[in-house]
Amino acid sequence: MTTAKMNDELSKTESSSPSGTPPPAEKTRINKVVFFGSALSVLAIALWAMLDRESASTVITTTVSWIGKNFGWYYTLIVVSVLIFVVGIAISKVGKTRLGPDHSRPTFNMFTWAAMLFAAGIGIDLMFFSVSEPVTQYLAPPAIEGSTVQAARQAMAWTLFHYGLLGWGLYALIGLALGYFAYRHNLPLSIRSALYPILGKRTEGWVGHTVDIAAMLGTIFGIATSLGIGVAQLNYGLHFMFGIPENRTWQIVLIVIAVIMATISVLTGVEKGIRRLSELNVLLCIALMLFILITGSTAYLFDGIVNNIGDSISMFPSMALDTFAYERPDEWLNGWTLFFWAWWIAWAPFVGLFLARISRGRTIRQFVVAVLVVPFAFILLWISIFGNSALELVRSGNTAFGEVAMNTPERAFYSLLEQMPFAPVTAAIATFTGLLFYVTSADSGALVMANFTSHLKDPQSDGSKPVRLFWSLATGLLTLGMLFVDGVPTLQGATVIMGLPFSFVLVLIMLGLFKSLRMENALADSYRNNMHKVLTSRMGSTSDRRNWKQRMTRAMTYPGRKATKRFLAETALPALQEVSEEFTVRGAEVNLEIEKVEHLNLNSLDLVVANGEERPFKYQVYPVQLPIPSFARVSSETNVYYRVEVFSQEGSHGYDLMGLTKEQLICDVLDQYEAHLVFLEAQTELAAPSQINASGASKTHWETDFETTPKEEEV
Repeated sequence: MTTAKMNDELSKTESSSPSGTPPPAEKTRINKVVFFGSALSVLAIALWAMLDRESASTVITTTVSWIGKNFGWYYTLIVVSVLIFVVGIAISKVGKTRLGPDHSRPTFNMFTWAAMLFAAGIGIDLMFFSVSEPVTQYLAPPAIEGSTVQAARQAMAWTLFHYGLLGWGLYALIGLALGYFAYRHNLPLSIRSALYPILGKRTEGWVGHTVDIAAMLGTIFGIATSLGIGVAQLNYGLHFMFGIPENRTWQIVLIVIAVIMATISVLTGVEKGIRRLSELNVLLCIALMLFILITGSTAYLFDGIVNNIGDSISMFPSMALDTFAYERPDEWLNGWTLFFWAWWIAWAPFVGLFLARISRGRTIRQFVVAVLVVPFAFILLWISIFGNSALELVRSGNTAFGEVAMNTPERAFYSLLEQMPFAPVTAAIATFTGLLFYVTSADSGALVMANFTSHLKDPQSDGSKPVRLFWSLATGLLTLGMLFVDGVPTLQGATVIMGLPFSFVLVLIMLGLFKSLRMENALADSYRNNMHKVLTSRMGSTSDRRNWKQRMTRAMTYPGRKATKRFLAETALPALQEVSEEFTVRGAEVNLEIEKVEHLNLNSLDLVVANGEERPFKYQVYPVQLPIPSFARVSSETNVYYRVEVFSQEGSHGYDLMGLTKEQLICDVLDQYEAHLVFLEAQTELAAPSQINASGASKTHWETDFETTPKEEEV
């Protein structure tokens, strides 16, 4: 673009109204292949289960036995590998990389984020298994004599192991991959995006559709399993309180009620319905837990918590890799450990996408640590308090309670509450809490499945309301179909089956993420090393860096809009024009554009130098509005000032250009360009890609990260 034309464009954009209407964004639409492929598969399986119960039960039981016998070692190996992988990434140098541009910050505060994570990642099954599993593992452990002190300690260790770090590691992997590729590389918020570094544009065809359908099937069966468990437990809760019979009719009624509540919640979106229900859910869980801790054997329960922590740490390595090769309890292994790993894998796409959806702006290290630590810390307290309370009853001679917890696990939680004071009140709270667990899992699942089966206009948008409604209803129908076969065991078996195909996708996701983060690390190193050389070479020069008076003036000045507009027009634009013209003379393909930042009524300047199929060089001069700090000795009517920051594809570099001369700004452009060349050369030597998404890489919009309306900051 010539200088005259650029100046004309500048005049046009400066005179335009700040309230001008931007071009319409692409609308969210259905991904027909994924939507109809997964919808027809789900409906066919649900109808088969309801119309031919015996055949469905036989096929599911036989398949689960075959998977347990032939793929038990594989399930064990994959979940351990995933945990090692995500922890390794978090503690490495790339752990500082954000899920989004470098300048992005979290939307939700820590409590809200953790509540949504917990409520989506764990459903009513936590209430179901926190009492029944410790008792079952105590009375019938896999490899030792039951009803002993060792069995009691191991029972708690197994329960915490099944709900522990290995499962949350799966959630962390999928959430990390989806958030990274969507928010940092502008790829769709879908599973196929994580495979882009390996498969490239093939992910846009049948390979990508197949991956998304596999994720969809695993997701809906994982959610249906949790909802099936919830229906059985809530049915007994109503029987316990009101004498309502335990039968299919009432289970159908409960499914209908929960689907209606989930539909209302999911149609209101993440920021309203799902968020508020999640916060209320966590608060009620804390209240129930504290009630048991205070009214029960408090000292014993505190001893148990500490003991359980120690046992979990000391037993974890051997339990993580225990495949029972020498004494194989097939029924126990298929019904517990393998089921839990398959269940976690089936839930991983759903929870991972939901985590990515609410985690934009967090660093990889923050994300992984929070996902692994925050929910598990709560789970450890919950299971220790409820599990040890249950074990105390059984070990004190209450054999009737032990039989109920082991043989009818849906009654275990209420049977424990029955032994405590104020049983009717706590049972009512537990029922409402269970219903919230049920709804938050169903509404989060419907939202995520709508996103999986749609082409979203951007990573922060959601699938349309009709699609969310469909998946809310489909989940209820599948839950109903599986309950018609043989209840919860059939749902568990179906989850083991559906989790297997997606487990192979996990391997590809790890490879793709590793490949991309290696590029991220190389890019950071190139900028860091080159800028160190630049600073060293300039130690004796003042021609191309700020002198001390410039620095003091800038440090004590808070420019307004007029000063910022003048700097952009009189310094930044001429500098970039001169650089652009020189690049063109030397044969480079250059594009320099002016874009209006509507909410500031200022312009941004975007210089892009193409490098063939390699990563283009981007130097964007972008105005940022900030509040004047309280300590500043200035008076202003607006209480805001402006910075002019440098942005690349990764986001803001974090420094201000205001106050620089044209020559100094040109030198800064060349510094960044030289660092970019170092990165390209390093990637060429490694025969590694220099960019993930070739389409639209040079066009980046930052308005969503610099809204004038304050956002909730991280606590």
